[in-house]
Amino acid sequence: MKILVAPDSFKGSLTALEAAENIKKGIKNFDAQIEVDLLPLADGGEGTVQSLVDAADGEIIKKKVTGPLGEKVEAFYGLLAEQNTAVIEMAAASGLPLLAEAERNPLKTTTYGTGELIAAALDKGIEKIIIGIGGSATNDAGVGMAQALGAKITDKNGRQLAFGGESLAEIDNIDLSSLDPRLKEVEILAACDVDNPLYGENGAAYVYAPQKGADQKMVEILDNNLRKFNQVVMEELNINSNHIAGAGSAGGLGAGLAVFLGAELKAGIEIILNSLDFESRLEGVDFLITGEGRLDGQSINGKVPTGAGRRAQKLQIPVIAVAGSLGEGVEKVLKHGIDAYFCIIDRPADLEAIIKDSPKLLASLSEQLMRTLALSVPGTKR
Repeated sequence: MKILVAPDSFKGSLTALEAAENIKKGIKNFDAQIEVDLLPLADGGEGTVQSLVDAADGEIIKKKVTGPLGEKVEAFYGLLAEQNTAVIEMAAASGLPLLAEAERNPLKTTTYGTGELIAAALDKGIEKIIIGIGGSATNDAGVGMAQALGAKITDKNGRQLAFGGESLAEIDNIDLSSLDPRLKEVEILAACDVDNPLYGENGAAYVYAPQKGADQKMVEILDNNLRKFNQVVMEELNINSNHIAGAGSAGGLGAGLAVFLGAELKAGIEIILNSLDFESRLEGVDFLITGEGRLDGQSINGKVPTGAGRRAQKLQIPVIAVAGSLGEGVEKVLKHGIDAYFCIIDRPADLEAIIKDSPKLLASLSEQLMRTLALSVPGTKR
């Protein structure tokens, strides 16, 4: 029997690789002869760099860059040398977790550091960049990112725009002639799991800016500024960025990546699975075991278990999902790539205890899964 173990991280508890290793431990506790292949996964959000580095035997490279408010922060990106690919999480340079709650202000925050990470990756001579754009603290439509890469985005007096979504009110000219020429030779994929437009009631400011520290007045200012940004983009680049699906993601960084760098916005899990040549890893597999920290009704929307599960089911490979907890609507996953799901919690306990014991609980559950499977698989050890 061959089993592919391909989970997401159990956030706050286990990385995707650690989760996979503990699932494998439980399988081997039952029968050491079972072939187990490990493939840590992610969906483009937090943990994507670590998962892809673990899955592709890459390395994490640390880099000091400009943080959301202009201060220096130590960020990181992943280098997958064999694939000639860099993996970036914009949140590592421009993310909400880098700011205290009182510091959150999308009028002032910038994506400049994300551009610096892209530049650092280009220095490695890579051919492809995968950018996860979740968790942003920004609402500057990627202007800071583009400026870090050489773009001249200026006001009517020819001065570079200042950091932050507030400065978009002054945008007058976009000159990409000085943009880093290496970008033309690189494929850029942005992991984007929302389809929000750039502005309007479903746009970046109204939907996401409040969680980044914006009050109602700030939201209105930011939305108007994104409209101004789009107007200038149409005039200068002949692109209506508001019509790009996902333009409003990460405070408009989705739009900025598309119009400035020519990035393709796609579902994160699809980018990851394609990058890892997932179908080839399914060859000869009898079962897929996947999972994540919380499995619920939202798991059908671009999450690892259902994304991986759908591909396995197309090849008639049974799929089992394991989770740290189960939430409302979890039964929906049974129509979206999952044949059965299980929770690691085996007794009443508080969250801290469950997190502490998650490696043991995951291994124990996996062993019991194998014992159950053995009842219906001819020739399997019991």
